[in-house]
Amino acid sequence: MTSIMTNSAAMAALQTLRSINSDMEMTQNRISSGYRVDTAADNSAYWSIATTMRSDNQAMSTVKDALGLGAAKVDVAYTGMESSIEVVSEIKAKLVAAREPGVDKTKIDKELTELKNQLVSISESASFSGENWLNNTTTAAAGTKSVVGGFNRDVNGLVSITTLDVNTSTTTLIGAASENLGILTKDIDANALDPDATTTTARNYFLIDTGATTGTAASGTAIALTAATTDAQVDDMIRAVDSMFTQMTDAASNLGAVNKRISMQQDFVSNLMDSIDSGIGRLVDADMNEESTRLKALQTQQQLGIQSLSIANSNSQNILSLFR
Repeated sequence: MTSIMTNSAAMAALQTLRSINSDMEMTQNRISSGYRVDTAADNSAYWSIATTMRSDNQAMSTVKDALGLGAAKVDVAYTGMESSIEVVSEIKAKLVAAREPGVDKTKIDKELTELKNQLVSISESASFSGENWLNNTTTAAAGTKSVVGGFNRDVNGLVSITTLDVNTSTTTLIGAASENLGILTKDIDANALDPDATTTTARNYFLIDTGATTGTAASGTAIALTAATTDAQVDDMIRAVDSMFTQMTDAASNLGAVNKRISMQQDFVSNLMDSIDSGIGRLVDADMNEESTRLKALQTQQQLGIQSLSIANSNSQNILSLFR
């Protein structure tokens, strides 16, 4: 039956054209945005996962920056420690030279004084971002410093922060406010280091006197030479300085190990961020080859749909020929 009131063919063609136009709009949005899942309406599950992982990746970027800051602090502390080790090694050599008969100990002491001043200068200068791990200006131990090293999300969606810890109490060279906190300012018992000791009486020596009065001051003898300094005293000074040297090399080794771990963690975080980006892309990125091919097909279908609608509408016009 042919009706001029209801054009079923035109309605069917129009419905098909609407569907084609809707698909074209979706495909064009994917091509313009580059995303197959751009909003929650596209795929709520994938959108939720991608949004969460993007946020986590942004946090990981901050972790990467924090690792860079931590690496800088460790580098500065290590550089200061390494330079101080060289100076202490030079002090030990000067003391060994003072052990030679006929040597003018007072002249050697002048050199020792300058080397001590250099140690103080190094310790005070080894500061980065307001933190100095070699020079403690408080009366409390420096304690543990933490470097943010990771951002973690467990299977339950709970987050936590991983830190890399450095015990800066072992790297303190100068106890500016409390001398017993610094390797170079605290008392070192030479008697305990003497393999030939016959008593347990302490023979304490310290290298640098900060003049601190608020904390615990060193009570031993300053490592300094005078014309009256005996060979036995020089031997004790050498033992004390060698103990300081050993403690400093241990501290430098720890700083080097932390520095290496920070470097490895930086590489891991960078690789992890790339992997997360790649994973997000697999979930929400549009396949441009596929979308461009689909767009071309839809454009062809749209043209055919328009032509089909035109043909359906022309059927009513044909009825007029019956009345001529």
